[in-house]
Amino acid sequence: MDQVLGQVLRNAVWERLDMLSDLAERADASSLVSVARSELPRLAEGWRAMLQAHEPDERGDCPTCSTRWHRCKAPCSVWQVAHEHLVAGGLAPQALAGNGEHRPARRRAAVPAVPGQNRRAESPAETTGRHALVKPRAVSA
Repeated sequence: MDQVLGQVLRNAVWERLDMLSDLAERADASSLVSVARSELPRLAEGWRAMLQAHEPDERGDCPTCSTRWHRCKAPCSVWQVAHEHLVAGGLAPQALAGNGEHRPARRRAAVPAVPGQNRRAESPAETTGRHALVKPRAVSA
């Protein structure tokens, strides 16, 4: 039962992130301002809560990532990813292969295509609960 609940929670988070990414790419300016005002404080608070759980202890170990048999020295992978995406990511964006544009790689959103945009038809597994059914895959643009 815990695995099922865990998968439901993970699926909901992935879908929310996909929706926010899609909004960032497709929404008009006034919608973006509205979303930014409501979502940015929530996302910042979520990062703070997660990073607080990974604050090093008095020995310099991450209490969340460490186990009885293996100590994980700070900064743990959570702090490294936070720094990469929140601080360094703005300085060194990843390049998309072949077209010279710079933007971070993202998962494909399970949302209807924009009218006139060429996209292949998605299978039912990709549009409903796909995170529970398949592993993320690279999508060529």
